[in-house]
Amino acid sequence: MGRPFEQHREAEVPATPEEAWAAIASGPGIDSWFMGRSEVQPGVDGTVRTSFGDYAPELDVTAWDPGRKFAYRSGQAPDGRFIAYEFLIEGRAGGSTVLRTVTSGFLPGDDWAEEFEAMTLGTELYFRTLIEYLTHFVGRFAAPVTAFGPPGTAWGRDRALLCRALGLPGDPRPGDRARFTADGIGSVEGVLYFANASTIGVRTPDALYRFLRGFAKPPIAAHQLFAADADPARAQLAWASWLNRTLAPDN
Repeated sequence: MGRPFEQHREAEVPATPEEAWAAIASGPGIDSWFMGRSEVQPGVDGTVRTSFGDYAPELDVTAWDPGRKFAYRSGQAPDGRFIAYEFLIEGRAGGSTVLRTVTSGFLPGDDWAEEFEAMTLGTELYFRTLIEYLTHFVGRFAAPVTAFGPPGTAWGRDRALLCRALGLPGDPRPGDRARFTADGIGSVEGVLYFANASTIGVRTPDALYRFLRGFAKPPIAAHQLFAADADPARAQLAWASWLNRTLAPDN
């Protein structure tokens, strides 16, 4: 048993095709909206390598047409598992761009459903973050920060505590104002740009702050910091402390 899947997403952004290409087909560009740190070896024989903690998959580039199409995919595991990404760029009059993405692959096993749901909800956040990046931060590159919360907690409880700590209502909607304070970060004000059952995304003038349900792992903060003086190592420690304090089991 298992499930093949194919998911399509589309949005128009106020960026040129060249700016969209830089966001999806370069390491600094991908770092500014995806997760972890990425390196891109360009060309049809190239690779995309993303480091996320101890996990660092390397995917093969399968299409390289600058300003138009970029695609890459993992190798196929013995159980059939693989994942593939495709980006299609179409310039429009006035300097805007239509960006289309296709995420496809195969999830093996009888327990694919929970993993599929977690992957779908997470991918929705990454796509919306890409759109936010191309709308509000185009031409700038971010320092990515990843921090983990305490293990063994329940996501429903964690999400409620995160919303409270971020100054958001219990059922947050895009456009809601967020206000919060983090040690070493200071007071922050922003706007919720996306939320679903497993993710929360807040935009400020100099950052994209994201909180995710870790699939079979602790909750995750996966942020992009655009300020020129951003210190990702210091920020990682600060956000790990914030998560562990906010989501402590005795809260």
